[in-house]
Amino acid sequence: MTKTPNASARLAKGLVLYAESRGLSREAIMSQAGLSFSSLSSPDARIDIDAYQNLIHTIQNLANDPSIALKWGAEVDLAELSIVGLIANSSRTMGDAFEQLKRYEKLALDLDITGSQPRLELVVKNDQLWMVDKRKDPNSFPELSETAFARLACGPRQFLKNQHVLEVHFSYPDPGYATVYDQVFKCPVTFSSHWNALRLHPETSTWPIATQPGYAFEILTDYANQKIENDNYRKTTRHQVEQYLNATLHTGKANADEAAQRLGISRQTLYRKLKSESTSFREIIKDTRQALATEYLSSDNLSVSETAYLLGYSDPAAFSRAFKRNTGLSPRSSGIQ
Repeated sequence: MTKTPNASARLAKGLVLYAESRGLSREAIMSQAGLSFSSLSSPDARIDIDAYQNLIHTIQNLANDPSIALKWGAEVDLAELSIVGLIANSSRTMGDAFEQLKRYEKLALDLDITGSQPRLELVVKNDQLWMVDKRKDPNSFPELSETAFARLACGPRQFLKNQHVLEVHFSYPDPGYATVYDQVFKCPVTFSSHWNALRLHPETSTWPIATQPGYAFEILTDYANQKIENDNYRKTTRHQVEQYLNATLHTGKANADEAAQRLGISRQTLYRKLKSESTSFREIIKDTRQALATEYLSSDNLSVSETAYLLGYSDPAAFSRAFKRNTGLSPRSSGIQ
């Protein structure tokens, strides 16, 4: 069955709150958009893309400002709206941030792309580095392109010393407020182009971010610190592996080879040390995921899907199956949330 393209309800909620901060009536927005504000507050809530588009158009009409979605994208950091932005801002470099955006992008907007391919792709063309939006039929909902590109251009300015976006292309015609585009992007903007793309500084991927001292999930849970008071435990190989997992699970790339490398030993030595402590790498991953799942699902701010990706699962269904194997319950019916 084909899944209907949808958006995180919290993304929609953020737009409503932004519009309200600019003087619009929340009640008028929700009434005309045919939505309930309370329905946008659940971490797991989604709205279909047509409802999201209608919400944007409603706000544009009420504000008498067709550029309001672009301004929202420029002024409100994604980290304030979604864990997607929080994780990107917590990455070590712009290249790492882009990898995390590709991994987590569907948590904010789950669109109909081609198969499992990511929406955004880095492409080298004529020796120039471009970030391309491969969304289908982009001209039918141009606000998705302008808000995404505005966030990609404006968000990193808080921690980058140099201009990273050098040129912007949109496939749709000039929407009538090109001067706002100029103010937002601060670089040449081309409309009616053959693609939707940002030309990036060729060294962008190596530029450091470090807006937060560590990865985002370390802010969301104190699980990693629960055993630190025990000096003897701190010295164990298991504890070192747990520290590695807490810093790596969310990337989806945690593995024994890298863990051993981080500890400065061979994989065989790692396995031997863990065996002497009556445990294994697989068991530690399982235990760490379960403990973190309990922490994350106890939060009112994280959805089941967000929890799944933070724990390194390839998709929420894989996490739900593993959680049910371990507890006999589904994440939603576990009583944690």
